[in-house]
Amino acid sequence: MVASGLASLLLTAACQQSDKATTAETGATSAAASSDSTQSSSATMPTSSVFGKLADGTEVQLYTLTNAHGLKATITTYGGTLTSLLVPDKDGKMGDVVLGFDDLAGYLAPVYKQEGPYFGALIGRYGNRIAKGKFTLDGKQYSIPTNNAPNTLHGGKEGFDKKLWTAAPGTSAEGQTLTLTYQSKDGEEGYPGTLTVKVVYTLTEGDALRLDYTATTDKPTVLNLTNHSYFNLNVASGKGILDHELTLNADRFTPVDNTLIPTGVLQPVQGTPMDFRQPHRIGERIKQVPGAAPGGYDHNWVLADTQRRSPEKAATVYEPTTGRVMDVYTDQPGVQFYSSNFLKGNLKGKGAVTYNQYAGLCLETQHFPDSPNRPSFPSTELKPGETFHSTTEYRFNTRK
Repeated sequence: MVASGLASLLLTAACQQSDKATTAETGATSAAASSDSTQSSSATMPTSSVFGKLADGTEVQLYTLTNAHGLKATITTYGGTLTSLLVPDKDGKMGDVVLGFDDLAGYLAPVYKQEGPYFGALIGRYGNRIAKGKFTLDGKQYSIPTNNAPNTLHGGKEGFDKKLWTAAPGTSAEGQTLTLTYQSKDGEEGYPGTLTVKVVYTLTEGDALRLDYTATTDKPTVLNLTNHSYFNLNVASGKGILDHELTLNADRFTPVDNTLIPTGVLQPVQGTPMDFRQPHRIGERIKQVPGAAPGGYDHNWVLADTQRRSPEKAATVYEPTTGRVMDVYTDQPGVQFYSSNFLKGNLKGKGAVTYNQYAGLCLETQHFPDSPNRPSFPSTELKPGETFHSTTEYRFNTRK
């Protein structure tokens, strides 16, 4: 999904990382390479380096998590953004499978802010869209910025993706961890309540990247947290994701109007190009998807009628050339499959790769879009005294 007219209080300034050559398929981005001298598979703690500086001189950190099999995840405190994720192919060759930039400057560049693809970022306070920037809670109407006219997208003009998170690296029985915290003040972007959010990234020894979300509030508010990573299991091919095979374990989806707001109907996928209950090439029926230009998938699939008690498999992505497989597990009731329809080829990412339309795919585990205005949808209200918990895992393996 994309936002127009994004504004940021953080100005574009960053120091450059190492000019070591990079390639998308080897995953040797400067972000990952910057910590190679200190990072090894036997390390017990994540390593850190400076990713860049904000205009006021504030340093932004980059943390590298590694497991015993050589998988690496790099995460920056700016937006809690996953900047790279190295996983093996069927021959054991490591490759970066997420879109992003080599340094902070890419995430602060005017063209990136204008296009607003949210590469790899943590999204809040409310992920996805809220119709016309308005919702009512406890009889009071709230107005929030319409940064995706005529609607609000991903929290507003200054969502969690543009905030500097506090980081604490660590370890657990399952692998290296990075705990990120952020406090969203009462009234920030128009949302009620002071919200305290914690997100823990864990790179497990079982070759999964897990995100554990928790949040509390001091006033009733609405909440929809997610991660906006763009995956491509064969970036080096330059072919985008149209040949990736996708399975979605959902028999319903939420059709949308021409501004991508759900109509309120939970429509069966059967007989439509939205039916991924069996594996299909993403490009097989993409031109048949109804909706506004520029065409493609940008819809919520219904996984359950309420939030689940524990994560269940929501989706599988398979890339035949590399043999890479990604399984997505979540306890959330929905998942937004977005085929990067709005990328225009204006952004150059890691290794100077141009990100064209359909360069990556997003599987944003979430509550449904516009839930605050749809009482029939699973509730996104969070009240004082409650603690929101959610877990999503991206599990990696290969097929020969």
